[in-house]
Amino acid sequence: MRLEAITWERLAERLAERIVGLEPADGGDWTRVGFDGASAARPGDLAERVAGALRVRGRPSLVVGTEGFLRPASLRLEHGRRDEESYYSGWFDTGALWREVFGPLDPGGDGRVLPDLWDADTDRATRSPYVRLPPGAVLLTHGPLLLRHWFPFDLTVHLLLSPGALRRRTPEDDHWTLPAFARYEAETDPVGTADVLVRADDPRHPAWNG
Repeated sequence: MRLEAITWERLAERLAERIVGLEPADGGDWTRVGFDGASAARPGDLAERVAGALRVRGRPSLVVGTEGFLRPASLRLEHGRRDEESYYSGWFDTGALWREVFGPLDPGGDGRVLPDLWDADTDRATRSPYVRLPPGAVLLTHGPLLLRHWFPFDLTVHLLLSPGALRRRTPEDDHWTLPAFARYEAETDPVGTADVLVRADDPRHPAWNG
């Protein structure tokens, strides 16, 4: 696949331009964009940049990270703190994401979205207030292993790291998660299924497929 060099600032601008021109696939009032990538690729940073570029264009948005929807530690760590299968299949509360984030943006929904649910540091509910997105607003969701859950995105962006870059940029204490990402590549093929591919091996010099 041919990739071209781009700056993060210009990438955010180009993505915002594309998002502004999108019509929600379900005919509803809200556009939903997914930024998929390991934490080491920093998909949340790109989502925030795009939110800023949308703001300049008069489009309100909400950035939601899946790390705010972790399951309680009693469930997440049931098989130990370094269980690859649990990380791959059971760390994130996908039911809550469907209920609190995506469901309210279905056609006829009220646009009332919960930005986060669970604080992993305190292992308690965040008690964050709901945010009501007006018609025409954009949901920007980011997190790892995002494309395997069939969330109803209108545009998907995958931030790709080579195995070597992923290992270098992942803290050593989290290296036990690396096999989950190899499995994700094999089973989900985010490179082949995402609408937009961004190679982020060098955080200073991204490249994308345009």
